[in-house]
Parts: sequence; C-alpha cells; structure tokens
Amino acid sequence: MDWGKVVYVFFTLMSVTSIAGFLYEHSAVALFTAATLNLVSTILKLGVRNLLAAELLASSLVADLHLIPAFVHMQVSGSLEWAMPLAIGALIANFFSMALVLIESSKTRDEY
Repeated sequence: MDWGKVVYVFFTLMSVTSIAGFLYEHSAVALFTAATLNLVSTILKLGVRNLLAAELLASSLVADLHLIPAFVHMQVSGSLEWAMPLAIGALIANFFSMALVLIESSKTRDEY
C-alpha cells in the first residue's frame, strides 16, 4: 500500500466534503477549512511521481485558485455572490482529481 497516496487522497476527500459542507451551510469557517485542506493536499501532491502526477497537481491548483479567492471575497464583501460559484468550481476540480486518482489506480493495478 502506498501511504503517500493514502494521505493525499485523504486530504482531497476531506476538502471535497468540506466544500460540500460550505455549499450546504454558507459558513466562512467551512470555506476556510476546505481551502486549508486543499492546500495541504496540493503540497502533498508536489512529491508524487506517478502516471498522472501533473494532472493531479494541476487540478489541485485549480481548486486552490478557486477556494482562496472565494474565502477572501467572502471575508471582504461578506456576500456569497462570488464565493458560491468559486466553491462549485473547486468542487468540480476536486471531483476531476478524484477521477484521475481512480484512473491512475486502475492503471497501476493492471501492471501487477
């Protein structure tokens, strides 16, 4: 078992569920938590050397570049006008990332 993969998938899933929590209850704390978890996931993906590593990192960076501005905008303006669409964009990027993890896992399983 690749424990590095377990850890970054864990943080990506935690980010996804935190974004879903923010979309359900529009809390700045939930948005900050999702952004923080996603940043940790991105940092962990920097050292990954596998088949789809570049795509995984790119999708994580996209989610970061949605969540951070969403949190900043929500704190500055206090409205959800821009935070909600940005959070939805981050959720889509994280779903894409999870799809890549599944594809990469099936490819490495075929090699054994």
